[in-house]
Amino acid sequence: MRIALAHFRTGQTDGVSLEMDKWRLVLEKMGHQVVYISGTPEAEIQIEELFYKNEKNLKFVDNAYRCLKDYSSEAEFQAEIEAEAAQIAQKLEKEIKNAGIELLIPNNIFSLGWNLPAAIAFKQVIEKLKLKTIAHHHDFYWERDLYSSPVCDFVNDILGEYFPPRLKEIEHVVINKLAQKELKKRKGLEATVVPNVFDFKQPLWKSDPYNEDLRSKLGIKEDDIVVLHATRIAERKAVELAIEFTARLQQQKLQGKLYDGREFSSENRVVFLLPGLTEENENYIQFLKQQAAESEVEIIWASDHFAHQRSARGGKKIYSLWDSYVISDLITYTSIKEGWGNQLLEALFAKKPVVVFEYPVFKSDIKQYNLNLASLGSEYQKREDGCIKIAEKKFEPALKEALKYLKDQDYRQQTVEENFEIAAAELSYSRLEELLEKLI
Repeated sequence: MRIALAHFRTGQTDGVSLEMDKWRLVLEKMGHQVVYISGTPEAEIQIEELFYKNEKNLKFVDNAYRCLKDYSSEAEFQAEIEAEAAQIAQKLEKEIKNAGIELLIPNNIFSLGWNLPAAIAFKQVIEKLKLKTIAHHHDFYWERDLYSSPVCDFVNDILGEYFPPRLKEIEHVVINKLAQKELKKRKGLEATVVPNVFDFKQPLWKSDPYNEDLRSKLGIKEDDIVVLHATRIAERKAVELAIEFTARLQQQKLQGKLYDGREFSSENRVVFLLPGLTEENENYIQFLKQQAAESEVEIIWASDHFAHQRSARGGKKIYSLWDSYVISDLITYTSIKEGWGNQLLEALFAKKPVVVFEYPVFKSDIKQYNLNLASLGSEYQKREDGCIKIAEKKFEPALKEALKYLKDQDYRQQTVEENFEIAAAELSYSRLEELLEKLI
């Protein structure tokens, strides 16, 4: 079958683009021919109006959700959106016919509310061509503050009719049970849950000649303990919880032999490694720095050393994000909100023990697999300054578990191997293939 996966961008490191890459790989393994449709030049079919930073669309977003300032009336604004939709529809129909596409898989185009003309155009083309479609919804507009109060009535109407649309040609896919339930409640639409997955059959990440100097490059001694927080730096990732956990971990009896034979002495430190990109405002970064200083946690801000793949940048050696897992001893994953949990899957594949906060989707979709994790519970308070706090007693069982991970080789090995086996069975490419076979 000739299949097109569509999104605002392709070939990027955002979560949706990465999931599309996984779907493409699995669909091609199943014998299908797959192309990308997006607004970026990496796609086989580029439609520039789809690009998420397209100038005209940025203007539409501003006027739809922030302030109607570039048009004399709602009617003028609506007419321009409809004209843009007609242009996208014309290009899309032509490209779909030329490529002989038999199945269309739009990603977030019918759910996010970011590109209103694109949703209108895609619905028109699907209806006109009676094209079999699987609409893959990663994020819904009602989950984001930006889309919560449109400034024009007709924008509300578009969100109601097109996000997502009701068409017999369209099957709906969501990434977790909470989204499935909410879609049914708000729109009366049934959806299949297809979780995010990971390639558990790839070669394991190991120490090799490329990454063997990474600890020294970051100023970390061989016997230091590395607590890795691999997410992007954003408020919903609740990095402050991981810093507080690390501060408390430092006060435990860590001295002596570690799980792998290294000796942890008074000369050694527990370091908190942040390889992820900073996405929030400077206030949050300053807040984290202050919290770390007050609790005497040493943070290594290392995003300029890492990229999605190993490379060189201006003559400087750049490591893959996977290399950060290789040098770590413990992973923290303390998000209060996630659509799924990709860094959790990465940690399970890396065979590293994990300290987790049980965010809502973890409880609804992941907890059922009975993974061996050090849990910080599922309840938090948000202080006036925005800081995420949990009850002091919630740290105790997680610290006790983490200490066993760091000191008891047999316990650690059994834990990470069991986790790997569970995740490989339930959340791997083979599981995705099973689900796609049913859908297609």
